[in-house]
Amino acid sequence: MIRTKSVTLTTLPAAIAYRLKGTSGGSSLVIVRADEPQPGIATISKTSGEPIIATNTPAVAYPIEAFREALELTSGLPYRRQGKPAAPGLVPTATEEPAVEDEQTDEATEIVVASDEYQSVLDAYTTKDGKFSYDLMNKEMIQFAHKSEMVGRMIGAGEEEDAILAYIIGTKFRNITGNKDLADEQVSLIAALIDEISPKGAFKELKAKVRSMLGEAKRA
Repeated sequence: MIRTKSVTLTTLPAAIAYRLKGTSGGSSLVIVRADEPQPGIATISKTSGEPIIATNTPAVAYPIEAFREALELTSGLPYRRQGKPAAPGLVPTATEEPAVEDEQTDEATEIVVASDEYQSVLDAYTTKDGKFSYDLMNKEMIQFAHKSEMVGRMIGAGEEEDAILAYIIGTKFRNITGNKDLADEQVSLIAALIDEISPKGAFKELKAKVRSMLGEAKRA
């Protein structure tokens, strides 16, 4: 049976909502706005059935009324698994019911969204007017790529683009958060969440620069 996983909201502009299921049996509501760098998360109380908004969810951007609407509209719909992010403001194409093992990825996503590390990355690239700056993020990462001896060696050795990008993004995120033990899986989830609300791809400029550096190294 194929049914849609996401719904559009009337209480928020350009927002979609869907449910995630944790391995412990609980479920959460996720609201994604095209104009906000951070998704809104709320767990669903097992006693009252009401949304309980996560402490790091901006109350102004994600009011309780929006979560109540999301709760009503997603009632009876299948849980969504975290696959390739959909374009912001668009309802993803309906897919089949997720396998049980995919619930672990859903729970991991909820944990990362509520983490201090995720918030630290958002804060690092958020401007004074409260907007997340993809330009600033890409600029800093490109500067790091030029200065890093390790990146230089990876470029010279002709390593895969994805491996170089993973090193750059992972190193920057670990430096920002102060958590040198931040796992690669956590880095990937943080990057995916940031990329999910980007209209053009969060790391587009960085990817282009790495590709250019690899091309120059081959021609040298």
